[in-house]
Formats: sequence, C-alpha cells, structure tokens
Amino acid sequence: MSTTVTLSQRYASLPQCFYTFVKPQPLDDSRWVAWNEALAIQFGLPQSAPTGELKALLSGEQCDESRPPLAMKYAGHQFGTYNPELGDGRGLLLGEMTAQNGQVYDLHIKGAGLTPYSRMGDGRAVLRSTIREYLCSEAMAGLGIPTTRALGMLVSDTPVYREKMEQGALLLRVATTHIRFGHFEHFFYTNQLSELKLLADKAIEWYWPECLEHDKPYAVMFNNIVERTAEMIALWQAYGFAHGVMNTDNMSIVGETFDYGPFGFLDDYEPGYICNHSDYQGRYAFDQQPRIGLWNLSALAHSLSPLVAREDLERSLSGYETKLGQHFSRLMRDKLGLQSKHEGDSQLFASMFELLHQNRVDYTRFMRTLSCLDRSDISEVYDLFIDREAAKLWLANYLQRCEAERDEQGQQISDAQRCVQMRKANPKYILRNYLAQLAIDKAEQGDFSEVYQLAQLLRQPYAEQPEMEVYANLPPDWGKKMEISCSS
Repeated sequence: MSTTVTLSQRYASLPQCFYTFVKPQPLDDSRWVAWNEALAIQFGLPQSAPTGELKALLSGEQCDESRPPLAMKYAGHQFGTYNPELGDGRGLLLGEMTAQNGQVYDLHIKGAGLTPYSRMGDGRAVLRSTIREYLCSEAMAGLGIPTTRALGMLVSDTPVYREKMEQGALLLRVATTHIRFGHFEHFFYTNQLSELKLLADKAIEWYWPECLEHDKPYAVMFNNIVERTAEMIALWQAYGFAHGVMNTDNMSIVGETFDYGPFGFLDDYEPGYICNHSDYQGRYAFDQQPRIGLWNLSALAHSLSPLVAREDLERSLSGYETKLGQHFSRLMRDKLGLQSKHEGDSQLFASMFELLHQNRVDYTRFMRTLSCLDRSDISEVYDLFIDREAAKLWLANYLQRCEAERDEQGQQISDAQRCVQMRKANPKYILRNYLAQLAIDKAEQGDFSEVYQLAQLLRQPYAEQPEMEVYANLPPDWGKKMEISCSS
C-alpha cells in the first residue's frame, strides 16, 4: 500500500470565483480515532491509520503552498428561504483522488478552521457531530443507499465552544462530488451566466459525458439529477431514514446522501417524524421528504433556466413523482419478498404502513421479523401489535399475495426462498440515534470502542451477527424519537 496520495486539482482549475484557496488551521495534537480500512484499500492507501507526511497531508496540517485546499462558494434555500451567503464554512476540498476502479472522488476535510464563508462560525466541528457523520455515512453505505463516505476521523485537544466547551474533531470525507444544487443557484442569482454554463459543462464532463451525445445536453443532465434524486429519496423512505435538513445546499447533484446533521432513522413507524429540533414547522418531516425533493429540484430547475428550455425542465419535473413511486414500489416489493408486480400492491403497502402507524410498531423490527416468518408459528409477528386482529387480517392478505408468486420456471416460491431474499432487503441493524449517543458519550470520555464496534456492525446490517444481538434491541424510552439540534 502507498504511503503517499496523488491528488488532482480539477475543481481548482475552474476560475477563482468558484472558490477561495484557504490554508487549513491545524488542530492541536490531532490523532486518528477511526480509519476506514476497507475504503482506504480502494484508493491504495494504508490499511492502518497513516502517520508522518501522509497523515499531515490528509489532516490539512501540511499542504502545497502553491495549491492549497479550497473552500467552495455556493448559495441555497434554507427552510425555503434563499440565502446567498453560503459556502464551505468549515470544510475544505483537498483535491480529487482516483480509486483503483478508475473512478475519481473528492477528498474533503470537515472541521479545518475558518474560511471566508464561515459567517459567524469558527470553522470547527465538534466530536459528537463528527462521530454521527462517520457512523451514518458507513451505515448508509452498508444499507446500499448512495452516500458520501468517511475515510477517517481525528480528535484533538483544540477546544470548541458551543453550548459548552467540546473537543474539536476532523472528518475526512470522500464523495463523488461536492457540487450541490446551491452551486448553480449562486451563479444564477448573481447573474454570472457564463460561470453557470461552465459549471454545467464541467458537471457533464466529469459525471455524465454521455449527455454530450444528445442535442440538449443540459436538459439530459437535469433529467439525470431528477432521476438520481428520486431514487435516493425512495431509498430513504423505504429504509425509514429522515435527513432532517434538506436545504438545497445539502443536495448533491449526483444523488448521494450528503451533509449528515440532525438525521434519524424511524423507530416506531411515525410518518410525521421530525428528527431536527430546529424544524419547528415540520418542513423536513419524514413523510415530507418526497415533496421537498421536488421543491428542491424545482429550485434547481429555475437556476438552470438560462440553459434549458422551460418545457424540458417541466417535463423532467413532471416525471419525478412517477420515478420515485416506481423506485419505492420496487424497494417495497423486495422488502416483502414479492418479485412480480400486482395491481393491488400499492394498497397492500399503504395498509401495512397505516397498521404500523396505528399500533406504534417499530419499522425495522417488523420488517426483519416478517423476513423470518415461520407460518407454523406467526405469533412473533402478531405480538408486535396492539390490535392483533387487524394484524392477522393484513398478514392473511399478504400471505395470499405471496401465493401468487412464481419463479422463472413457473414454480411457486417457497417461504424459505422468500425469507432468504427478504433478509437481504431488511436490515437487522440500523443506526438508531440512541446507539449513536451511547457511542458519543463513551468517546467524550476517551473510549472509542463503541464507535469502532458500531461502525463494524453497520457495515453488514443484513447479517445476523448473533454476538451483536443487543444492538438489534428496541430503543429505551429515552432513546425513542430523539430530536437532534443543528449545533455541530
């Protein structure tokens, strides 16, 4: 494995109105507390946490004076209100690195100190929020949901002042891109239309070169963004993930889950679940995410209007709900072990969600229990419900629907076959907020064992891992419906 890393500077090749070069402000006595060995291998990096010059480079302690890291400039709609004064306020793009499969990724550090876009902030990230992002990005990758990744995490002796004094930390993040919807908004609202076009040209060159084969490459690019966003949000809804702060500056153009803050996974199936303590109106509640995805895409469409005809933008936007619905239906069929489409499937799904909601049933526990269904003893499923009769009725309808399933040879699919497939679509383990909090509590005392344990567990969420059974337990009362603040 290499003890160096070669970084390209393709984003830095853009005009400097796109960013500001910033020399990082190193943390005091920084040290690795997490290093993602499996991800490091994909880039030819050491399996163990790097030391010396490589550590200095990756942590921002050392940089090329002629080409320092950069802070991106962007804007965005925050809770529906346009804010032009945004940008990387504590994050820096070190450059791009190429994985062993040939794909190029951004390498970014979060918590690197002040930038011109820090506004009233200090450019730092605290330990608790850094742990949450590290764990959740790995949990999402384990589930198969497109996401940025965490390559490593450092802790330091640098004090950071929030509601109380906390430890400063730094996250090393890997992403396909850090270009957000808000990048396009910035150039549109400042009437920098040549820069808007240049950004679109580079997005096509870097991520969708096939768009150039079409007469309307920008329209095809926007349609790709719509499709990627629809698929990402369908996955969120199917797996019970609430992002918490779906501002347009937190939306990646390639459909990767981005900027983990006050997120949460559903415990009880509560469609109106609000995980963000600051979301007083419930704008970003769990059941509002599909609608907000369309709102954000509409904001992006407005910013792309100098490049794409209105009818093309409207055509792509009008297909969003259908695409999201198709992805979601496919995912739910997978989770219920149904291979074929049937006319009544939407009603089957809807009645299941209503039943779970009315009975306050834990979503992940129910789906996993259903994946292990033994028809000779289905009391384990009924026991999850207050209204057992309603549960029996739904289960009877579900089992009747299963009877119609056939394999490619026309043979009926057995319960055993179905359950094997369902266990590949229904995780046993998710990153419940209370589990993250327990890991944070220990880490703040200098014990990172729970962070390591959770990260390893969540990289294989579908595996039984019987020695980890305690992590599949339902949350304690204090851990249910935890709301997390944006303070980080």
